[in-house]
Amino acid sequence: MNDVPRGRLKVYLGAAPGVGKTYRMLDEAQRRASRGADVVVGYVECHGRPRTEAMTAGLASVARLRCGYRGGEFEEMDVAAVLARRPAVAVVDEFAHTNIPGGGRHPKRWQDVEDLLAAGVDVITAVNIQHLESLKDVVEKITGVPQHETVPDDVVRKAEQIEFVDIPPEGLRRRMAHGSIYAPEKVDAALANYFRPGNLTALRQLALLWVADRVDEALQSYRAEHAIGGVWETRERVVVALTGGPEGDTLVRRAARIADRSAGGDLLAVHVARSDGLAAGVSHASLARQRRLVEDLGGSYHSVVGDDVATALVDFARAENATQLVLGTSRRGRLERFLTGPGTGETVTELSGDIDVHRVTHERAGRGTLLPSRRRTLSTRRLIAGPVAGLVLPVLLTVALAQVRGTVNLTSEALLFLLAVVGVACIGGVTSAVIASVTASLLLNYWFIPPIGQFTLDDPNALLALGVFAVVAATVAAVVDRSLRLSRRAARATAEAETMSSLAGSIVRGGQTIPALLERTRETFGMDSAELVDEPPDGADATTVPAGPGNYLVLRGRTPSSSERRVLAAFAAHVGSAVERARLAQAAAEVEPVRAADRMRTALLRAVGHDLRTPLAAGWAAVTSLRSREVEFSPEDRDELLATAEESMARLSRLVDNLLDLSRLEAGVLTLNLRATALEEVLPAALADTPTAEVHGEPEDMPPLLADPPLLERVIANLVGNAARYSPPGARVLVTASALAGRAELRIIDRGPGLPAGGRDRLFEPFQRLGDTDNTTGLGLGLALARGLTEAMDGTLTPEDTPGGGLTMVVSLPLAGRTQPIRAAQHAGGAT
Repeated sequence: MNDVPRGRLKVYLGAAPGVGKTYRMLDEAQRRASRGADVVVGYVECHGRPRTEAMTAGLASVARLRCGYRGGEFEEMDVAAVLARRPAVAVVDEFAHTNIPGGGRHPKRWQDVEDLLAAGVDVITAVNIQHLESLKDVVEKITGVPQHETVPDDVVRKAEQIEFVDIPPEGLRRRMAHGSIYAPEKVDAALANYFRPGNLTALRQLALLWVADRVDEALQSYRAEHAIGGVWETRERVVVALTGGPEGDTLVRRAARIADRSAGGDLLAVHVARSDGLAAGVSHASLARQRRLVEDLGGSYHSVVGDDVATALVDFARAENATQLVLGTSRRGRLERFLTGPGTGETVTELSGDIDVHRVTHERAGRGTLLPSRRRTLSTRRLIAGPVAGLVLPVLLTVALAQVRGTVNLTSEALLFLLAVVGVACIGGVTSAVIASVTASLLLNYWFIPPIGQFTLDDPNALLALGVFAVVAATVAAVVDRSLRLSRRAARATAEAETMSSLAGSIVRGGQTIPALLERTRETFGMDSAELVDEPPDGADATTVPAGPGNYLVLRGRTPSSSERRVLAAFAAHVGSAVERARLAQAAAEVEPVRAADRMRTALLRAVGHDLRTPLAAGWAAVTSLRSREVEFSPEDRDELLATAEESMARLSRLVDNLLDLSRLEAGVLTLNLRATALEEVLPAALADTPTAEVHGEPEDMPPLLADPPLLERVIANLVGNAARYSPPGARVLVTASALAGRAELRIIDRGPGLPAGGRDRLFEPFQRLGDTDNTTGLGLGLALARGLTEAMDGTLTPEDTPGGGLTMVVSLPLAGRTQPIRAAQHAGGAT
């Protein structure tokens, strides 16, 4: 077990390149060094800015690692050297940078930083908002520039400190115009593209909102640690309560409008699954629809367990530091509200304290509830009201019957008392019914059974009637109490099923990671914290539930009831299965490269078994025949054998070259020499081996391409040879060229059978030949190699259907001497 404490990460976050992140990062490094800290520069990119370069003076640095890639030489951070140096603080710039293949321990620099942190080294780094994974698509929509280098948001959020480096858009554009960010020749393109005022304003707002979310998380943690229950109105957080009724859509839209009134407002929808019957009858279809609506409006959906809806809502709102609560007005009528007392809305208003409560009217208001009554189980009020009614109701009935003595016989009087006992049983259960039964029996005996005014029974029939009365009263009370208990049990089962259904639906949608499941568990059961550990804690202040082999779910806060523990066990099982799935996914990811290499090796061996052996055998036979002294060959035969040997060796050489080039491509070590290349320079040699190919148009009128001439020749030759192989006898392969928007497009057109159904996805896989029925047409490397070489030259190779039948391969390459606006913008967006 590693006893080295983990290092601390500090991130300087900017909305755009040039705001001063690297300068501020180095300024902090200088301050720490001046206080005696061992500070080392692991990697800093100054982009030729004199003031930034001056900030590196006096700081120790680790030599960079030099890596060769595609004919060029690049510098990367030497992680091993930094770890060997073991400084207290390492300065590492460009947190989202992608390492050159073979130039680092990991594909991404943030992964290298993780190694430094694990070794106990504090790291100061910098990143732009456009490199955060969650904002990648948003930034691309705003700027039109795709972001290829990203870092997961969670990695940045886990930093101990995030400092936002801000500068107004006008100030940043002035810095750009003064040449403080880019070289003078790049300023105009950058100002006209990536650094437009609207772009910078939008990026700045994105960065501020993201940082605000991070600050809000820190505030929530602080409030939880210090048990702060009051509402701090740092930002609007609107909670809308959903019951699963038809009014939910109206409530969600109303709450969303309230949240939108303040920039950065949050919308949270919550449904309380309760055990006292309200959860029974919930429309899961309505809840699912309302959940989708909440998420479409940018909010989040939550489900909590609570025996009392009002208390659960207020507790959830306080835990989330909500400022406003939105509820629908009661669906109960006036008479029902009068008989059953105040509802959830009134109770929430009383308990809300400093949280504003909005009661929203809707079309179902006052028209009756669609859910079971909230009085289906014995609340505290009913437990008190039952015994009181058991004493008072028989007395009131006695007073009333005394007024009409003589007009009602004893049987009717006993039945009226029995009705009163049944009513008390419905209110307060068995205990209240026994109290009412005893009270009614005594009153009936004293006031209505002769001799009146005494507790005696002279008539055997009266004694029997009184006994039957007591038995019937007790039986009815027991039946009523049992039905209430069964109703409560069924409601609890329904609530548990609803909660698990909500959890299962979230998992099926694929949005639940292990941290999200833990947070959902904490939130659902109203706990202070929920975590996954390898060993159960020793203290008794936590609830521990097994979550699979070697894992335990630990919750701190209130003590859950026995029924809640059943649901909690199911949550723990889901967490355990999520851990197991993550482990299996990681194992599968580690195995997949090995499987891919094995598939490649198997395909290579199968293909090489024939395609390399055939020319080798032909050449071997020709040379062996020429060396034979037993046969005298004529000059014509000798020339034919030499031609066969030469052709076989040439074919063998091409196959070996293709294999070597493909391996270089996959290893990323193919040497490139990009320069201005005219088409007439490469087309003759590329078409020399394919007599059926012809060029349409005038290639000499095409502007020069930015390409590697030998590689471009190989691409065209492979595509033309492939087209000729599948063309009908006598058909011509056409080659055309055109220029558009700074790029050249070459089209190789054939009239063959085209692509088979589903073949487009497998067209560029090596060692396969779509539609072939034999193994005599080559290794199947031509298209795979052509595409790899094209992409290495910053081009694309795409298939199209030829009108009238056949296949057209389109090669797109940049023109030489033309600066693409999007490329200039992309360069601007990638600087720091």
